[in-house]
Amino acid sequence: MKSMKWLASALFLAMAASGCGQKAAEDGSVIRIGSVAPLTGPQTHIGKDNENGARLAVDEINAKGLVLDGKPVKLELLGEDDQAEPKTATIVAQKLVDAGVAAVIGHLNSGTTIPASKIYHDAGIPQISPSATAVAYTAQGYKTAYRVMANDAQQGKALGQFAVSKLGAKKIAIIDDRTAYGQGLADEFEKAAKGAGAEIVAREFTNDKATDFSAILTSLKGKSPDLLFFGGMDPQGGPMAKQMKSLGLTAKLLGGDGLQNVNFLTLAGSDAEGVVASSPGLPIDAMPGGPDFRKKFEAKYGPIQVYAPYAYDAVYALIDAMKRADSADSAKILAALPQTRIQGVTGPVAFDAKGDTVSGAVTLYEVKGGKWQVLETVQ
Repeated sequence: MKSMKWLASALFLAMAASGCGQKAAEDGSVIRIGSVAPLTGPQTHIGKDNENGARLAVDEINAKGLVLDGKPVKLELLGEDDQAEPKTATIVAQKLVDAGVAAVIGHLNSGTTIPASKIYHDAGIPQISPSATAVAYTAQGYKTAYRVMANDAQQGKALGQFAVSKLGAKKIAIIDDRTAYGQGLADEFEKAAKGAGAEIVAREFTNDKATDFSAILTSLKGKSPDLLFFGGMDPQGGPMAKQMKSLGLTAKLLGGDGLQNVNFLTLAGSDAEGVVASSPGLPIDAMPGGPDFRKKFEAKYGPIQVYAPYAYDAVYALIDAMKRADSADSAKILAALPQTRIQGVTGPVAFDAKGDTVSGAVTLYEVKGGKWQVLETVQ
């Protein structure tokens, strides 16, 4: 009987808390913002990185105080896990729409951002991705879709030209993970590398759950490439680097921002040495607010993986639009977003007519002494 009374009491308190939260959201004193990324599975480390970047901004804004339409308001960040799965992404997107969010920061992956974007578009809710780089995301023509990071056309072009002009690649093999991000980046890289005069000796594919690439790599070894480009993320890139070494494949491994993080170094171990990868934007210490952001973020959450500064800037871009609209109404935010002009941690934040960032810098890094070292930044 005691357990039944305890359960009834717990249920009452939970319902009361839920009711209070709903009432607060309805009366405008609390503004709900969605944040979506993979919070479980192989990409948890970068998913939490995104969420923590957004949460740091929300906490700062709440601490300073936010006033809209003459009334003090608080931001509430609703974190959701899309597991880096397109189907799950649409489910959590609808969940956020039903929860009455004013806007969404996310998703992390292009393969989840793109299908979710239709849900937000149909609901008229602004979406700012800190990390989805596929060209297709903003090419759909949705006036709800924005991003604060360079896209794959910009990054792929920089990688392809760098491979040929700086790394001296003549015979290139390409593997992608068949996600919207991995395949899209590989397509752009191939186009740029061919344009720069390289020969593509093979184009293979895997998936974003695989960890054994021995069959593909053995096949590629017979084609004697001097460079292997991988379009995908670090849970695949790390094992791939190790297996390349164990099979005696001497090709240089080159990747995009999916590899350029701390976790890749852990997964690849000593076999990460000499790997080159790019990341949109400036190196953290070259960002206008980078050193200060690093200090604040790492004191609270530990090492930055990749995208946390962009998630942070995405929140501030959203709040800037809210302030100019003097409203948390999604339609009014959308009307204000195209005029966004702020100085973010990552640099100037502004959007073109498609919703892409107007800042297209890409930085190349190489693993030296077990750490990512800057090679050069392409503007």
